[in-house]
Amino acid sequence: MCGTLTVVGTPIGNLGDMSPRAVKALEEADFIAAEDTRVTMKLLNHFGIKKPMVSYFEHNKWERGELVCARILAGENCALVSDAGMPAISDPGEMLVRQCAERGIPVTVAPGPSALIAALALSGLPTGRFTFEGFLSMNKKNRREHLYEVANERRTMIFYEAPHKLPATLRDMLQAWGDRRIVLVREISKIHEEVIRTTLREAAEKYAGGGARGEFVLVIDGASCTDTPEQTTLKQAVELAKSLAEGGLPASEGAKQAGKLTGFKKGEIYKGML
Repeated sequence: MCGTLTVVGTPIGNLGDMSPRAVKALEEADFIAAEDTRVTMKLLNHFGIKKPMVSYFEHNKWERGELVCARILAGENCALVSDAGMPAISDPGEMLVRQCAERGIPVTVAPGPSALIAALALSGLPTGRFTFEGFLSMNKKNRREHLYEVANERRTMIFYEAPHKLPATLRDMLQAWGDRRIVLVREISKIHEEVIRTTLREAAEKYAGGGARGEFVLVIDGASCTDTPEQTTLKQAVELAKSLAEGGLPASEGAKQAGKLTGFKKGEIYKGML
């Protein structure tokens, strides 16, 4: 008889946020697939739970997923946890859920805290429609391409960011979108939780020298419907082409790639670069 995979949401900072159902799911599992077994061991110890664990993280997710699926198909029940928050959201658990679905393995969920939803609720920005963009690439070229792609997105945007990458991210956001409202939510549910409501320009200046600490969720206003996309976008296209050229591409190729992303003609972008 086939077992079940249960996706278990765990606290993002405060252990008091662990739901009784999540605790029960861990207690009833035959084994636990954990992103970091050391982190999960602390959680299990806090609730007096003793269960065998398998390490499941970004660099072993495919191979380990195959093994987890085999055990579930043999009748064992598995609980999937990440280091914090909901597994499978900007998390390698996404692949395990897909592997189980492909094999007809039942998947259920014990919902728990989610940093992106918590930050959105705290932000005070429009919540009716929003888009989650996850982590930006560490590669400067890819990061800037991503930001220019969503330059005209009108929904509230949510990003995750690490402290050491924050200065470059804020600088690139300001360059790609111009100034707009941003809310930086730091260390959600932890002792040093902080909600910083400001603008991109002010945030970029504040963190330009580094010094940011803790994990951040960035909640940013979407593009205004009163913007003039034709003027703004052409300027953005030129800036994107320049940044691509700075990354090593020939100017003409940078203009071509920027044209594909923005819809403008290569020639007019190249002319703007000159």
